Amino acid sequence: MLAATLLALAAAVLHAGWNLVAKRSADRFGALWGQFLVAGVLSAVALSVAGLPAARSLWFAALSGVVHIPYVVFLGRAYDRGEFSAAYPMARGGGALVGAVGGVLFLGDRLHVLPWVALGIIATGIIGLGLGAGGRIRLTSAAGDASVVALTIGIYSTSDAHGSRIARSDASYVLVEFVLLAIAVSIYALAMGKTPSLRRALVGTNGAIAPRSSVMMALSGVATVVTYALVVAAFRRAPVGYVTGLRESSVIIAALIGVRFLGEGDARRRYAAAGLITGGIVLLVVAR
Repeated sequence: MLAATLLALAAAVLHAGWNLVAKRSADRFGALWGQFLVAGVLSAVALSVAGLPAARSLWFAALSGVVHIPYVVFLGRAYDRGEFSAAYPMARGGGALVGAVGGVLFLGDRLHVLPWVALGIIATGIIGLGLGAGGRIRLTSAAGDASVVALTIGIYSTSDAHGSRIARSDASYVLVEFVLLAIAVSIYALAMGKTPSLRRALVGTNGAIAPRSSVMMALSGVATVVTYALVVAAFRRAPVGYVTGLRESSVIIAALIGVRFLGEGDARRRYAAAGLITGGIVLLVVAR
């Protein structure tokens, strides 16, 4: 269980990092598409060495790849319309809860009372991050977009947990999933005429390819593969609810980034909510 804990925490740090890159991009959909495209190309090269996973796991990798189409679309929209320290926690926290329920219903995972209490505390902290002035939940279009992202996270987390458990190796499963993911998102983007989005994410003010944007996109693509490889490795060692709940420590990082670096206000409430999430995560670890 210690290995799963460390893997999930490392993934949380990387995940918050590449999401910040997407949020700060001029075109969020293009940035997300670009980094997944980079991840897919790199994975295809590595797959020639690692080999394919067990054939029956490919169906689950394909399902996850297709589910990432609405994930990319609605995550980009959530970042267009909402604050990073609100949209990100809503999506990630909701995904943890959906993933936990999916693991229990479809994979036979067992979570006792304390882990469910811990997930409830984490959810309460996430709601706190999404509150507006006067303690009211802001029912905005960004919140709706983040809710759709949460649903997709829960679906692909459950699918990948099962797929990774029947694959021959963590690495090969993750690699083939990112190849299929890149293909699925690219087909959607091309079919919808979104090629200009990728260009806007890459070019500078003079219309030429911006080296800094290209490098950040490449680094984000690498971070994306490494992040999810850590998560899938953790799925093989612990219940989905435990892993998805623990990786939500990334919302604490998102709250700090939003307040300190993006100028998003109401710091006291956001720090308090982040502290509540931290307490829930600690309880989740201790409960195991």
